[in-house]
Amino acid sequence: MGLVTPGLGLIIWMSISFLIVLFLLKKFAWKPILNSLSERENKIDEALRSAQRAEERMNEIEAKNQNLLAEAAKEREAMLKAARDASAQMIAEAKEKAAEESAKMLEQARETIHNEKMRAVTDIKNEVGKLSIEIAEKLLRENLSTEAKQNENIQRLLNDVNFN
Repeated sequence: MGLVTPGLGLIIWMSISFLIVLFLLKKFAWKPILNSLSERENKIDEALRSAQRAEERMNEIEAKNQNLLAEAAKEREAMLKAARDASAQMIAEAKEKAAEESAKMLEQARETIHNEKMRAVTDIKNEVGKLSIEIAEKLLRENLSTEAKQNENIQRLLNDVNFN
């Protein structure tokens, strides 16, 4: 069993060498290792905070984008509504104008028809008057062609007239 159990000298030398290594590590390596771990922890914390700020900023930007999209949609709806209203108004004005023009044209047509009717009646009256004068002239020429016929007509007219 001597092989498995260490000797006292070996334990002392191992303890001394362990203490020397521990002292050297504490003196030269422990502070830089702890400092580098501390720096790394700070960098990780800073990176996490930066990522969190970036995420918050992205959320803010996304919220602003959503607001802008909603506002743009409202503006688009307002513009479309205004366009529809303007279109409806233009159509109504065009219909009203067409109705007015139609009424004017109808009134003008009625006036034209009335004027043409009056002109036709006047022309007919003038023609009838001319024909009457021509007939009367022919009758008078025939009836008054001789002096005897003239005297006969005068007597007949005098007999027809009542003297009151």
